[in-house]
Amino acid sequence: MRRGPLRAISARLGFAVLLVSSIVAVIFVDRGGYRDVNEDGLTLLDCFYYAVVTLSTTGYGDITPVSESARLANILIITPARVLFLIILVGTTLEVLTEQYRTNLRLQRWRKRVKNHVIVCGYGTKGRAAVGTLLENGLDKAQVVVVESQSAAARQAQADGLVVVEGSATRSTVLKEARVEDAKAIIIATDSDDASVLVTLTVRQLTAGKVSIIAAAREAENAPLLRQSGAHHVIVSSATAGRLLGLSTTAPPLIEVVEDLLTPGQGMALAMRSARRDEVGSAPRDLSELVIALFRRGKVLSLADPEGTTIQTGDMVVYVRDDRPQAAPAMP
Repeated sequence: MRRGPLRAISARLGFAVLLVSSIVAVIFVDRGGYRDVNEDGLTLLDCFYYAVVTLSTTGYGDITPVSESARLANILIITPARVLFLIILVGTTLEVLTEQYRTNLRLQRWRKRVKNHVIVCGYGTKGRAAVGTLLENGLDKAQVVVVESQSAAARQAQADGLVVVEGSATRSTVLKEARVEDAKAIIIATDSDDASVLVTLTVRQLTAGKVSIIAAAREAENAPLLRQSGAHHVIVSSATAGRLLGLSTTAPPLIEVVEDLLTPGQGMALAMRSARRDEVGSAPRDLSELVIALFRRGKVLSLADPEGTTIQTGDMVVYVRDDRPQAAPAMP
C-alpha cells in the first residue's frame, strides 16, 4: 500500500527533526570552538539556533566557528547535513505534487473510457464484500469505482487495485467525479442509514432514476424511506442477520447451506443467466442446472407459482452452480 501525502510528510518531518537534533549535539559538544557576538559562550538554545539557521542556509553570521575542530565539523558534518536537509524539504514537496499529478492523470484517463461501471459508496465491511462479489462474478476491476470519505479505507481500496474517488458520497460534485450519470448501478454501503438516505436522494437527483440504486439499511424501519428516496433494492442487514440467527437455532443444517451459497469457492453459489432459445417452453426442473426461480419482467417467479412452470422468451434463470475450485490436473 502506498503511503498517503500526510504520512510521507510526517516521516520526512521526523527525519528532519532527528537531523537537526544530531547537529545540535555536535555543536554542543564542541561549543567552546564557536564565538557569538556577545562573547558569553554558547548555550543549548544558541546551539539550536545556530543549527537551524545553518541547515536552512539562512546564516546570519552572529555565531561563527573559530577553532579548527569546529570548522572541521562544519566541513565534514554540518555542510553535508545542510544538503540533506534541503533534499528533505524539496523532496517532500515534489513527492506530494507528483502524487497529486499521478492521481489526477489516472482519473482523467479513466473518465475518458469508463461507462456502465458500478459505483460502491463506502468501503467498509459491506462495501468490501460487495466489491468481492462483483469481481467473483466476472466484473473487471476497472469497472468498479469506490467513493470513500475515510482516508484509510480509500488507501485500502487503492491498494486493492480499484479506482477511488475520495470524498463524501452525499455531495453531488464527488458523485460527478465518479461519473454517476454513466454508471450501470450504485451500491450504497455507508455506515449509517441517514447517510444512505442522503446518498440515495443525491444519486436520484443526478441520474433521474435511470441508474439502478441498491442500498443497505441497518434497520428495517428505514427500508421504506430508502425506497421512497429512490432506491430500487434495499437490503436490511439487521433483519437478514436476525433470520440467519433464527435458522441457526431452529434448523442448524440450513444455516450451513446458506453460508455455503453466500461464501465464494465453498461448493455452491447462486447464479443467473438468460434463458436460451432451445429452453423456451420447457419446464425449469428439466434443465441440467438446479433452477430455483425465474425472473420475468421485473418479477421473481417461484417454481411453485403456476406462471413459473414454463420458461418463456426473455426469462432469466436463477440456479445454483458448482463453485468449488477446480482441482489441478495430476502430474504424469
